[in-house]
This record gives sequence, structure tokens and C-alpha cells, in this order.
Amino acid sequence: MPELTFAIEGAETVPFAAAPQLAFKLRIGSSPPDQTIQTIALRCQIQIEATRRRYSPEEQDRLSDLFGEPDRWSTTLRTMLWTHAQIVVPRFEGEIAVDLNVPCTFDFNVAATKYFDGLAAGELPLMFLFSGTVFYQDRDGPLQVMQISWDKEARFRLPVKAWTEMMEHYYPNSAWLRIRRDVFEKLAAHKRRHGFATWDQAIEDLVADVTTTVSR
Repeated sequence: MPELTFAIEGAETVPFAAAPQLAFKLRIGSSPPDQTIQTIALRCQIQIEATRRRYSPEEQDRLSDLFGEPDRWSTTLRTMLWTHAQIVVPRFEGEIAVDLNVPCTFDFNVAATKYFDGLAAGELPLMFLFSGTVFYQDRDGPLQVMQISWDKEARFRLPVKAWTEMMEHYYPNSAWLRIRRDVFEKLAAHKRRHGFATWDQAIEDLVADVTTTVSR
């Protein structure tokens, strides 16, 4: 049976996808190297190891919605599930490099998006947990099947800049916010009533009073 190793060597924006995606550069090694891996149906769970980095006062403030006040972080700061991804790895011997494409949402109701957006600089500590099915073949032998156990993993520190540049590529100077239908209808009525040409103008009008009150 082959012994597999996994490593993430980098990440970059997928430029022309239908929705934001990051391509993680995944290198898979197989031993013995002369054993043919016909294919791998690979699944991956990606976790955010939030406890494995420091946070500036600005970041602590922006992340208070997720973890509460900083004096509680010893109990509230924890590893979070980000997402799942999968890929079919083609035939190889020894090792292969493939792109693991991971769709990324900009929905601020999702905890991972709040976390990513709350970081000003530095790196995102990620853990990749692998499982799946391997189809392999010894030299001149029959095709065999092996399951990958969840103890196969790889850590990677994604630069915050890579996340922000990806979102800026897909949504230049924009952010997405999901709201209830009844709230949207009220906002749409406000927009029509005042003759605003854009949603930005309608929202800016609504928050103007709040901004003025805070500044006082």
C-alpha cells in the first residue's frame, strides 16, 4: 500500500471563475516511488486555527463580534471549520503538484468571512485534513483500492494579503451583506421614496443621522 504525504506550497487567486476562488498549490508524495497511483478521489476539510497567531488591538476590536471582548478570548478563541473541498488527482508516480480550488464566500453572515475580514495584516493559520480513496497499482499487478484516513494533514499560513487581493479582484471596492426580505423591502421603499439612484446612497442617507450622533 502506498504511503502518501501532503503539503501546501502556496496559494493564488483563480482569475476567471464564476465566483471567488483560491487555488492552493498542493503537492502529494507517494512511497514507494515506483508504485503507480492511477487516481485519487481526494476530499479535504479546511480549518482556521485561530489560536495560532497574535492579534493587534484593531483586529481584536473587529473580531469582537466572533469572539467577544479580548479578556474572554482564553475561552472563546478556538479552531473553526472554514470549508470543504475536493479534487480528482490524475495518474502519477512518486509525486504530483495539483491545484486545490477552494470557493470563497463574501457573505458576512458566515463566521469565516468575518474572521478573514477582521485581519489587517499577517497570515491566516490553516489546517488541511485529507481523506478519500486511492486507486493504485504495483508494477504489473492488479488495480487496488485504499482509503485515506483523516490523520493525513498539512498546515499552511495564508497571507491575509492573498485573501484581500482575491476579494478585490472579484468585488472591487465592494462588500456583500445578506439581509432579511422584510428589511430589504423597507430599504427599497426608502430608496424609491427619496429617489436615490443607488443602494449606496440609500444606506448612506440612513446612517447619516447615526454618524452625526456618534460624532457629537
